[in-house]
Amino acid sequence: MPLIKVQSSVKSSSSDAIDTLLKTLSSKLAKHIGKPESYVMTSFEPEVKMTFGGTFEPVCYIEIKNIGRMSPDLTKAMSQDFCLVIQESLGVPKNRIYIEFADAERAMWGWNGGTFA
Repeated sequence: MPLIKVQSSVKSSSSDAIDTLLKTLSSKLAKHIGKPESYVMTSFEPEVKMTFGGTFEPVCYIEIKNIGRMSPDLTKAMSQDFCLVIQESLGVPKNRIYIEFADAERAMWGWNGGTFA
């Protein structure tokens, strides 16, 4: 059930560029987490009204959720990787990207009419 949700103040790129971004994020998240990509969900919300450091310059907020524990080494590697992808894809500088990592309990994540517990 890994999830990566991206919210950004940047205007939406072409549909093909966003499709490529979402597929890249999906593949990379599956590899980092070590779970099948068939369980990975990606989401992108462009043009979200946001500030960072008191300015409206391009900014991005990312949520990464996963059932199980993400180690500090894993979150550091993912932060480096995903910040670079976002900078290259959307033009948001790495120092204007926040990533929230959240471990989810199996019983607190629903799917297919049940939970992962």
